[in-house]
Amino acid sequence: MASLRDLGLSEYEARAFRSLLSTGPTTAKELSRASDVPMGRIYDVLNSLETYRLVRSQTASRPKKYVAVEPETALDRLLDDKKEELEAKAQQYEDIVSELGDQLEAGDHVDEPFWTAAVGPEETLNLLLERLAAADDRIVVAGSPPAQQLDIVEATERVVDELVRALERGVEVSLLVERDLFERLPEGANRAYYQRLSAYENYSARYSERVSTTFELIDDAEVCIEVPHPLGRDETFGVVDLKDPSFTADVSEAFDDHWAEATPVGPP
Repeated sequence: MASLRDLGLSEYEARAFRSLLSTGPTTAKELSRASDVPMGRIYDVLNSLETYRLVRSQTASRPKKYVAVEPETALDRLLDDKKEELEAKAQQYEDIVSELGDQLEAGDHVDEPFWTAAVGPEETLNLLLERLAAADDRIVVAGSPPAQQLDIVEATERVVDELVRALERGVEVSLLVERDLFERLPEGANRAYYQRLSAYENYSARYSERVSTTFELIDDAEVCIEVPHPLGRDETFGVVDLKDPSFTADVSEAFDDHWAEATPVGPP
């Protein structure tokens, strides 16, 4: 069950506030008895509730009296305080990440072959998005849409979001697809994706009848290759991410040949 403690109040503060709602204007001594908050703590508790703007005091009276603000007002104030606290904490973490980003630097291990794999549509898409996010200079996307088991519009939108972020940080993005790719997407989504990406000078797209394999080339250093289902189903089985200078160079050369013969993509 939700309680005032979930919004940051202590047990004594929550008991005192609930009691004030029942008693109406009252003194600290009377509130101590009504709420079972020890007399030695009641003034600290009331001062804290005043800081939260949950109670008002009548300073002119002797002894001093206190009254609770309306429950809706009190809850709104507690919620606002929690939001500000979370926003400050989020900013703190963002600052930490920014500082660590300047401190941490990966070594250059391009000459060391390494591969990893993901199986299943969601895992495949997550690995692809991770590698796109790692690009510094160039992204080549060739082939068909994301795994067919996924919602094609949602999955494509997530890929486009990552490509937009890459374009904004100066990465060159080249998209080479089979011609009927654009016919598979809803017209509105197709147009929206084109407009989002084509707004960047470092983006270019072409289509070709010769595209038969789906892969992504990242910084001419690694290749993500889609693996079709072994039983011939119209779905993606997984993806292999391979870092190998010799193989990557072959893929890059083959892509350049296809690109030279491909047709530029115009507005849908």
